[in-house]
Amino acid sequence: MAKILVCDAIDEKCINTLKELGYEVHQQTGMDEATLIEKVPPYHAMIVRSATKVTAKVIAAAENLKVVLRGGVGIDNIDSEAAKEHDVHVRNTPAASSHAVAELALTKMFALAGKYTLANASMQAGKWEKKKFKGTELAGKVLGLIGSGRIGSEVARLASALGMSVIAYDPYVTTFEFGTLVDSKEDVFKTADYISLHLPFNESTANIVSKEMIDLMKPTAFLIQCARGGVVDEAAFAAAAREGKVGGGAFDVFADEPLGDSPLRGIDNIILTPHIGASTKEAQARIGDELVEIIKEELPL
Repeated sequence: MAKILVCDAIDEKCINTLKELGYEVHQQTGMDEATLIEKVPPYHAMIVRSATKVTAKVIAAAENLKVVLRGGVGIDNIDSEAAKEHDVHVRNTPAASSHAVAELALTKMFALAGKYTLANASMQAGKWEKKKFKGTELAGKVLGLIGSGRIGSEVARLASALGMSVIAYDPYVTTFEFGTLVDSKEDVFKTADYISLHLPFNESTANIVSKEMIDLMKPTAFLIQCARGGVVDEAAFAAAAREGKVGGGAFDVFADEPLGDSPLRGIDNIILTPHIGASTKEAQARIGDELVEIIKEELPL
């Protein structure tokens, strides 16, 4: 019987379905590397989200492991090279959470444009500062995308429906249905009123949103970071936001998670959320369904 170790919270229906199909499923969350190394040897599959780090040492200890499944898009918390060396497949669920993340990106744009989080904080503090929170509309603004894959395209589709003009930089695509492709990321940072990131984290994208890129932004422009932690120089962006060199930003992912003592904290024009892009009931259900299909494919009974 194939054994599956579930290391992070996933949809309960997924676990129940796998058990009904005949798989032996055990769930234990919050494990560090040492605990994983001790726990993993009997298992044929691991299911993780973003919290669990599947390091080279964990993979080396997993003598029966056939596949590591990431319930989500990014796989930077899995040592893919080590997995390849040990003939362990690494799979993810790239389509299941696209709409949820796209909705979060648009929600952050709305919140920044209307200053809604600041207005709420003011109201909760017992104030009535109606004139202080004069916002702007998204319609007529330029949305610039860095990355135009599944999520980026969904953001573009939704933004187009709002009357935004969309430009995108993506060196891996040649056509883009919902806007205009531009030749460089510099074109996006110079032109866009809202810049939304939708790219993986790897050696080539680490701090791709550098101080140099941030300096190109309009003083009224906003950055939306719902991609992967590590693609933005967070200290440089925080400094620009504090100094009024940019309009502000909204972050759902961070270089270090959980977020600790960060320069992004305590800035009025920066909105922070705790990596909740895929945290909708609908997205988690779709992710669970996709995980079941991958397990059936990778570990047929």
